[in-house]
Amino acid sequence: MAAILALNGSPRRGGNTELLLQEVADGARQAGGDIEIIRLSDLTMSPCIACGGCDRTGKCVIMDDMQGLYDKVQAAQQIIIASPIYFYALSAQTKIFIDRLQAMWSRKQLLRAAKRWHRDPLNRGYLISVAATSGLRIFEGAVLCVRYAYDALGFEYGGEFLARGFDGRGEIGKDDKKLRQAVQFGIKIVQR
Repeated sequence: MAAILALNGSPRRGGNTELLLQEVADGARQAGGDIEIIRLSDLTMSPCIACGGCDRTGKCVIMDDMQGLYDKVQAAQQIIIASPIYFYALSAQTKIFIDRLQAMWSRKQLLRAAKRWHRDPLNRGYLISVAATSGLRIFEGAVLCVRYAYDALGFEYGGEFLARGFDGRGEIGKDDKKLRQAVQFGIKIVQR
């Protein structure tokens, strides 16, 4: 059974990102996946302070709710990052989470230097994102950021599910085609 960690970076309850992520999760469960969804806005997470503490230990020195996520990230076979697009970028909650992955990148470097780090080829990461506008380049910054975050963790980028032109709270819930596609995306995540 695939252990999937899904991180909802939207601060809006009942919003388009949350609804889309729920459909993807339903698809993953239908395919036999074990998925946990965490709302990042429910956690207290400070931004990275670039202190360099994790460079020496592989552990972040900031004691907040991110500490509980490190073990979950490490245990996950697959990770889904879900975020709305704000000004052509990820939400602040999502970006704080990604920036705090610096400690895991540092840990990977320390293990690599000690010849104890091994990449698991089954580890994959995905992006789910919703944008209010329909700009052709609206997702470029988010995709690039998430791809590099997964690379830092040693995860292969598995792809994205993107939805343009959904602005009103829960508006995507009226688009049956998009919801069906989201379920299929969840199924594919487990079957890969």
